[in-house]
Amino acid sequence: MCGIVGGVAQRNVVPILIEGLKRLEYRGYDSAGLAVINNKEIFRKRELGKVKGLEEMLKADPVSGTIGIAHTRWATHGVPSTANAHPHICRNKVVVVHNGIIENHEKLKTKLIGDGFEFTSQTDTEVIAHEIYAALETTGNFIDAVKQSIAKLEGAYALGIMCADYPDTLIACRKGSPLVIGVGIGEYFIASDVAALLPVTQRFMYLDDGDLAVIRTNEVIIYDKTGHAVVRPVKESQLTAEAAEKGEYRHYMLKEIYEQPFAISQTLEGRFINQQLQESAFGYNATAIFDDIKAILILACGTSYHAGLVARYWFEELARVPCNIEVASEFRYRHPVLAKDTLVVTISQSGETADTLAALQEAKKLGAKYSLTICNVPESSLVRESDLVLMTRAGPEIGVASTKAFTTQLTTLMLLVIAVGRRFELSQELEKKLSAQLFTLPGKIEKVLQLDNQIKALSEQFAEKEHALFLGRGTHYPIALEGALKLKEISYIHAEAYPAGELKHGPLALIDADMPVITVAPNNNLLEKLKSNMQEVSARGGHLIVFMDETLSAVSESNIQILKIPQVENEISPIVYTVPLQLLSYHVAVLKGTDVDQPRNLAKSVTVE
Repeated sequence: MCGIVGGVAQRNVVPILIEGLKRLEYRGYDSAGLAVINNKEIFRKRELGKVKGLEEMLKADPVSGTIGIAHTRWATHGVPSTANAHPHICRNKVVVVHNGIIENHEKLKTKLIGDGFEFTSQTDTEVIAHEIYAALETTGNFIDAVKQSIAKLEGAYALGIMCADYPDTLIACRKGSPLVIGVGIGEYFIASDVAALLPVTQRFMYLDDGDLAVIRTNEVIIYDKTGHAVVRPVKESQLTAEAAEKGEYRHYMLKEIYEQPFAISQTLEGRFINQQLQESAFGYNATAIFDDIKAILILACGTSYHAGLVARYWFEELARVPCNIEVASEFRYRHPVLAKDTLVVTISQSGETADTLAALQEAKKLGAKYSLTICNVPESSLVRESDLVLMTRAGPEIGVASTKAFTTQLTTLMLLVIAVGRRFELSQELEKKLSAQLFTLPGKIEKVLQLDNQIKALSEQFAEKEHALFLGRGTHYPIALEGALKLKEISYIHAEAYPAGELKHGPLALIDADMPVITVAPNNNLLEKLKSNMQEVSARGGHLIVFMDETLSAVSESNIQILKIPQVENEISPIVYTVPLQLLSYHVAVLKGTDVDQPRNLAKSVTVE
């Protein structure tokens, strides 16, 4: 989603703002802008398109200042345009950048227009600048004006606010959307993601929901949602600026695909003693909570939802634990019935996914006693709102299309299956078997990555294709869903996935020579059923591309292509089989000439509903 960077320092902050925006480009955006205060005057620059365009504008017409805010916009209210780009200004005095959505902006706008304010954009954000200006006129105090104004806002927001009359003060507010404060020496910065500030600091304060921070070069004063001054601890980030670089790879996505063996080894590191999973990895009170639960509910969106779908099979098949999964954005509105002895599991790469966070809050209102989140970002909202946490330790994932986040989520979910399954029907023998299999994953994936050139050659068949169908059965149906999602996300090919047994119930009507059918075919108990489904496609002239276990005999049909996947145990095979589908999508996107890391219309961290 939109990205925010800001700072107040004893040096020119413009280069820091621009570098920060560049490091937030992965989030997806359509325009960029910044504003600084110099000699009590606001100087603003905005540009439609990439940050590079804004940077070129500043080279031609530079501005400077020791206090400033900057923004990359992902359009919600109003089309992508320079007029709709942030920052937004009211009467050359108040300037604002905003992430989130103000749900009552129309009502506020109507009143402001009646009070004589003019609007120059279609955004919901502009009302915030006007509200603060109006409050400033009556209160005569910048901080009080902001407090009075945000009390009127309904919805979610992260805000960076400056006032020309207060050239030493930056105000940051947070409700629903993430915002952190970077701590320097005689300088402070704000950002929607720590990645934006890694070149200048690794020390951060994480704002809680409802916090308002008054930031100057020599102090930070934070007020909580009740208006009381509070202290937020300064924490050292383990991330480095270099960790978020592409290095020798053409795209972040390819780098992150190749990082999966190491990422999974990091996920497993230190969580076993003498080959036995330690429940303390989930939290100090994990054992007591696991002893008390009778069922699992998983809430997630997008790729994380697909990880949860795989886990549902694992929970029920391997451990005989009742498990349900829901799309988070649906759960929060459908008035579900939830047993108190259910463990609510949320999954999110960023830990800030708005729908998942709201679904967790709804589950708590419905009486959910326990919650656990699987996440990649420490100190994120979901981490702070959950009783138990298991970090995926995937490291920075910059590409919008998730890769290593997905495989590490699957790995952590298997750890959860083991821990909870001990209380149900997961035997000690099966636990040992699963634990041993997990430690073979890095090597298995390394072998799959060696197929990269073969998959690249295979991708050439998609150069002129507009549609594709993915098939899988059992735990590999969610892998087919994830494969279809990756292909549509980054290559813009329309792709759908079905359980293979559903072909005859409708999708078979789509089959012809122009519809490639990608099939995931591990050597498991559903293989013979899957072969029958493949024959249904072949008999109708469809072109099959089959990712098949290397131990199986190849099918000798002219319209069937086989790519042999190294042998892998059935339980962990979904994690391994997702990797060739990632590579296929990547190479098709490169062939199509799309923006692999920043596909159109999409954002990395979805912090709005």
